[in-house]
Amino acid sequence: MGEKAAAAGIRQGLHNENFETSSVDGKRTYDILIGLLDPKFVNFQFQVSTISEGFDAAEYFMKYPGRFFSMHVQGWSATTKKIVPVGEGTLDWKKIFTAAKTGGVQNYFVEMNFDFMKASVPYLRNLQV
Repeated sequence: MGEKAAAAGIRQGLHNENFETSSVDGKRTYDILIGLLDPKFVNFQFQVSTISEGFDAAEYFMKYPGRFFSMHVQGWSATTKKIVPVGEGTLDWKKIFTAAKTGGVQNYFVEMNFDFMKASVPYLRNLQV
């Protein structure tokens, strides 16, 4: 399917938000798919809030260099186990954005409710990476 899409000028992408966070025989489905899908035809989008399922964005970007085209940015609090504005939680954003360069990320989408997004913008504007 990825090859046919590429022939039509379309790039396939896969997002880690639903079934991709499951496991098969003790291995994460997302990792299995990264291993099976040809990087010439399929790239990945990373959902940062899947830290709630144990998916560390920086770890994935470093483990699979060049495999990601974008990420959905959300803050996360390990204390409350909830999405929070970017910069207010427990995530190391310098580490994530630095690793994202290795991962191949070209597009960043702040994906959260409007109030959290407004609270995130000043932090992101001042983040030096």
